[in-house]
Amino acid sequence: MASIYSYEYQLVINALRKARIEKGITQKSLAQALDRPQSFIAKIENGERRLDVVEFVHIAHLLSVDHGLILGKILFKKLPNKLKRSELIK
Repeated sequence: MASIYSYEYQLVINALRKARIEKGITQKSLAQALDRPQSFIAKIENGERRLDVVEFVHIAHLLSVDHGLILGKILFKKLPNKLKRSELIK
């Protein structure tokens, strides 16, 4: 099982947190939109709770963040440097 402390997981959480802050959205208002308590968002952002893929998609949508771009950063970080993006799209 992947760790909440992995680089990839932190990249996802940091991207969501950054988007939330840049848009002036509070943890409380985001949590309310998800019908959850404010502590739900706080625990995700602080690494006390793991974010599942469905929650990730819902949060990204509410923040108007392209979840595909975030996941793409993880994919391209893991690919060997010699493999070019154009080789993937065939």
